[in-house]
Amino acid sequence: MEFFEAIKARRSVRAFKPDKLKEGDLEKILDAGRQAPNAGNCQPWEFVVVRDDGVKQKLVEASGQGFVAEAPVVVVVCANVPRVSSRYGKRGAELYSIQDTAAATENMHLAAVALGYGTCWVGAFDEEAVAKAIKAPKDVRPVAMIPIGRPAEKPAPTSRLPLEKIVHEDGF
Repeated sequence: MEFFEAIKARRSVRAFKPDKLKEGDLEKILDAGRQAPNAGNCQPWEFVVVRDDGVKQKLVEASGQGFVAEAPVVVVVCANVPRVSSRYGKRGAELYSIQDTAAATENMHLAAVALGYGTCWVGAFDEEAVAKAIKAPKDVRPVAMIPIGRPAEKPAPTSRLPLEKIVHEDGF
């Protein structure tokens, strides 16, 4: 799939077929996340691949979003806060770690779509419960969950504001 097609084709998919991911596709998706831009090349991301039904159920309980358990794979994107705060202090901990993991998350969504998978950016969850479910170390913060699988639905495009309402030249 061409890059701009993938951007326009990306939807929040909340129903998945039980099919496993094709051999090698998950690695391509994870590698796309690893290639994301990041502050000072600190690469604060950690990707936890969840296939176990028991762990997926804990993620459902932490998020209240049952469809998470339907996906054959869920990637929990985490920020390894010390990896960036050691260089950038408070701004690294509170901003760069989030920006960097968000960039990695978006790369993974687009890679998955390009390979024919559906995903959903899940950010509404009890952070402590997710951390416990994946046994995250103390300074590793769950930021997003990405259920990945063959879509069992085809969500309609959502509206977007026109460029003329959101683009400003040299200030507001």
